Amino acid sequence: MTVTTAATPTDPQALASATAHAMWQRDRTAQALAMRIEHIAPGHATLSMPVRSDMVNGHHICHGGMIFTLADTAFAYACNSYNQTTVASACHVDFIAPAKEGEVLHAEATERSASGRTGVYDVTVRTAEGKLIALFRGKSHRIGG
Repeated sequence: MTVTTAATPTDPQALASATAHAMWQRDRTAQALAMRIEHIAPGHATLSMPVRSDMVNGHHICHGGMIFTLADTAFAYACNSYNQTTVASACHVDFIAPAKEGEVLHAEATERSASGRTGVYDVTVRTAEGKLIALFRGKSHRIGG
């Protein structure tokens, strides 16, 4: 997602914020899942999501796909924070503990490496109380300027 206006910010933090805002306007998935952008910075993003009743599986715990989607979305905001259209080329998740209905999950994505058109990002998903839920690693590929 690239921000292209006559007043595109040059300050890295302002650019990251403007890019996140532009992405959010079109991010129907994140909006439908009640995600919130808690923090954005160059190469970094933290998003939250409440675990709703329609997100739990037959074991009455949060469906792994929902946790993956939160982590993947935080990854997307972090790797697009430089205002260069970037997509996932690979992702891996390890589920550490179950999340329960009513808990609020926080996914913190951090850039670990960026070189050329590729990057590596780690995402930690925790409850609001700090319990580790999942570890996610995403590899990114920049497809646009």
